[in-house]
This record gives sequence, structure tokens and C-alpha cells, in this order.
Amino acid sequence: MNVRIPEDAWFKSSYSTQEAGACLEVANLTWSKSSYSGQQGGTCVEVADLTTAVGVRDSKDKTGPALLIPAAAWTAFVSGVRAGRIGHPAE
Repeated sequence: MNVRIPEDAWFKSSYSTQEAGACLEVANLTWSKSSYSGQQGGTCVEVADLTTAVGVRDSKDKTGPALLIPAAAWTAFVSGVRAGRIGHPAE
């Protein structure tokens, strides 16, 4: 899957040199904690909007792997949860 990270998320690393070809850019993504995550710290999920996909990670392991989900699949998942078709029944 090709993931498109928004242009404004990229910045030049302080380890880059001024010479051409020796530049390193890294993405500074904005991760948001789910409002459904527990306050006790054991069931926390964070998401990041990557334009064409959504990153999902465990908030206790911020440097660990993230699951990349295509944006359309994420939208369908969230809609299913809200409608009560996935997880707990709708209230």
C-alpha cells in the first residue's frame, strides 16, 4: 500500500548536512488517543491520519509498530462500530 503522508508533517532532520544528497527528512505525525481508551492505561489506542491511510498503534509502545489501514476501510470500520454492527450494540 502506498501511504501518502501530508507535506506539512515532514521536517529536515538536525543530522542532515547542507550538501546535496545528504539530507534526511522525517515525519512528525499527530497521533490522537481514542476517546474510548480506558483511563487506567491498559487499553489505549492511538490513530494518525496519513491522508490515504490511517495509522493505528498501541499508545503504550509509541516507538513500536503501527498498523496501516486504507482510509476507506477505516471509514467502513468506524461506521460499523457506530451503527452497532461491530463490537458493542449501539446505544
